Amino acid sequence: MTCLLLGAVLLGKLALCVAAQEMLDPPGQVRFESTDFRNILRWTVPTNSCSLQYNVQYKIYGDIDWLNVSGCQGIRKHQCDLSSVTSDTREWYYARVRASSVPSSNKSAWVMSRRFSPRWDTKISPPAVKLNSSKQGIVVQVKPPRVLVRKTHISVDYNIYVIHANGKEEVYEIACCPHKLTLTELKPKTHYCIQAQTVIPWHTRSSDRSSAKCITTA
Repeated sequence: MTCLLLGAVLLGKLALCVAAQEMLDPPGQVRFESTDFRNILRWTVPTNSCSLQYNVQYKIYGDIDWLNVSGCQGIRKHQCDLSSVTSDTREWYYARVRASSVPSSNKSAWVMSRRFSPRWDTKISPPAVKLNSSKQGIVVQVKPPRVLVRKTHISVDYNIYVIHANGKEEVYEIACCPHKLTLTELKPKTHYCIQAQTVIPWHTRSSDRSSAKCITTA
């Protein structure tokens, strides 16, 4: 009798395990997060997660077939870099992900992202700013976001915002190269603050302003 009861308990636990596997929840919050055209698909872990792997696919808007993302099949991390397969800024893309249980090979349903455009959905980073004071004025040097240059190999422009002590602002433009601007005709021994903004003319896109850096003229 004891053996029979023990067997029933084990069978019951096995049935619960199988039922849980059959109800494997899909990943949640599948979305693109893109900065400087580095396009990352992210998702959250299913609530009943245990030893899960993930498979990621993508397709161009209007296409029928889904394509596997190389390097994102059977992965355990909760993100996938799709920059290389979503690099055409003229296109719109979808991506999808599903979870699978390693012990049982049970799979969840696919979960699809919203439609994604590298051109319109990426966030552009502001440039780094360096200030120097000289007899000629204030020398403003800007450095483009490293990821933006590496991913796109494009030249960018900049807006330079000069904020006077009384709050008045002046805007100057730097077209590509060199990434330097000398501000002249400034008052001596006066405090100025500078902000910069990355501009991609051919995409009509721009970043937020950089944090303000301040300097006092000689």
